[in-house]
Amino acid sequence: MAAKRKFEDVPAVEELYIPTLKALQILGGSANIEEMNEKVYEIMNLPEKVLSIPHGDGRTKVEYNLAWVRTRLKSAGYVLNSSRSVWSLVNQNLNIEPLTNADVLNNLKKKSKEPNADYKIEFTVGIQQVDEFFDWKEILLHRLYDLTPQAFERLAQRILRESGFIQVDVLGKSGDGGIDGKGIVRISGFLSFHIIFQCKRYKGVVSAGQIRDFRGAMQGRADKGLFITTGTFTRDAIKEATRDGAPPIDLIDGELLCEKLKELRLGIKIELIEQVMVDKGWFDNL
Repeated sequence: MAAKRKFEDVPAVEELYIPTLKALQILGGSANIEEMNEKVYEIMNLPEKVLSIPHGDGRTKVEYNLAWVRTRLKSAGYVLNSSRSVWSLVNQNLNIEPLTNADVLNNLKKKSKEPNADYKIEFTVGIQQVDEFFDWKEILLHRLYDLTPQAFERLAQRILRESGFIQVDVLGKSGDGGIDGKGIVRISGFLSFHIIFQCKRYKGVVSAGQIRDFRGAMQGRADKGLFITTGTFTRDAIKEATRDGAPPIDLIDGELLCEKLKELRLGIKIELIEQVMVDKGWFDNL
């Protein structure tokens, strides 16, 4: 007998495979995570009370399950993601209607046995063995969680410098309205903007209230704000960051942070593996 789910109204990972593929198709074959998630919520008609149920790592239960869905659909060969966290269908003409959860699971098992499959980890829950598929971002985020707050601030400083910011300083003092550092970004070599940034190295969700507090601290001190976290932002926080009439704040969540580290090759090594295969049929024609 299958174990009873703790949150009966939250769709299980397996129940989200097909809605996620449908969401991508409806959105034209590609979308960012926020767009994709919102479309899944719409397709499944999920109420706000379900979307608001928190998960232990700071995300909501549904967001956590959808993160697993993206990873598994990628491992199964249905979707892929770019360096800018845009997800897309591998086959833009994929016929989703006849697909079932069993089809996705079978494809996942098949792909996991191939060379160069995504990182696979096996662990046990009670007496049941569970196979899960982690991509490099999951592994990287767990490493970032282990950093001290000071190390994470230095990492943010390095990222900004590598991205073209100048005069990037980490303030290194508490009680300054949550401001962790400042810098200047130049556009086209002659336009410059003063930036104030805040770093939060944790698994939690950044709320709209935290965005408002940060904006209050940056008033009169910078042209723009930058909020960097290993966690995620609530939907209200995202809206607050771009609210009309207020100084804009750019948001970098854990997934985008991973992509930036990959782009800059900071703590990330990328290896191209050569696979040599013998074509036995070729010799038959000699």
